[in-house]
Amino acid sequence: MIIDTNVQWENMQRPLRGILTPLATPLASSQQAEPSLDAAGLERLLEHVISGSVHGIFLLGSTGEFPSLGREMRQEIIRRTCTQVNRRVPVLVGITDTAISETLRLADTAVEAGADALVLAAPYYFQHSQEDLFRYLELITGKLSLPLFLYNIPHLTKTSFEPETVRRAADLPGVVGLKDSTGDFVYLEKTVELMRDRPEFTILIGPEEMLLECMKRGAIGGVCGGSNLNPKLFVELYNAIARGDWQHAEALQERVNQMGRALYHTGFPGGSYQRGIKAALALAGLCGPEPAPPFAPFSQEEYALVEKGYRSLKI
Repeated sequence: MIIDTNVQWENMQRPLRGILTPLATPLASSQQAEPSLDAAGLERLLEHVISGSVHGIFLLGSTGEFPSLGREMRQEIIRRTCTQVNRRVPVLVGITDTAISETLRLADTAVEAGADALVLAAPYYFQHSQEDLFRYLELITGKLSLPLFLYNIPHLTKTSFEPETVRRAADLPGVVGLKDSTGDFVYLEKTVELMRDRPEFTILIGPEEMLLECMKRGAIGGVCGGSNLNPKLFVELYNAIARGDWQHAEALQERVNQMGRALYHTGFPGGSYQRGIKAALALAGLCGPEPAPPFAPFSQEEYALVEKGYRSLKI
């Protein structure tokens, strides 16, 4: 086993447990070739989720619309967030890109800004073999000084970090966890089983409507987009599951599922989640509703549907 002696663990417990917010990216104006960041909205959103007692913040994931943001925008988000959070909770930074050089530039920015860990999905566009992916990780991990979480989201990247690859990767320097967004119980259970001898390895899940069932199967937390809007609900759900209060957990999980049904299914399915969460954040007064282009804001009719759903929720 390779020991990650050069990896920094200053502000984060191992394994990392709980609810991490995959932060949405507030945009001041989005329908241009280069959207601009809503800095005030970012500040409000960060304080909102931190006051909700989330266990960490994940920047530049799919909820943060990272593929639609240029490098300078991503770097600005990293710097502003790390400065404002100021070590109150761990900040994990997505460094996924199609070019390793760009991934490493983002990693450097995260280190300089004071982030706590990095998150890496498979390079998208081309499809890769498991050996390609492992070689990719070998090339990157040797150049990182922060802990690294793998991000398995094959419906967007075309390639999955298979359970055996996750197990091999756990012996690379600094690889400390996995965020699994497949919603596949078989995948999760196999990965949990392969990691039995690595109790310090974090396994988090993405689909918030499956948090209860996935934690029953060995996940130790979730990266839940709805926690942008209602962080206290998700933290309460996590705590109920962690203490084995199943009746309360089931009731809270149903509230999470109601949120998803109310907010995430308006308009074209490929962008309904991102646009829905942004619209809900606008209704909550946290930031504007603008998604990153080429997604367009909701029409008046669509926005009215989301508003009706939002008003039906207990937030």
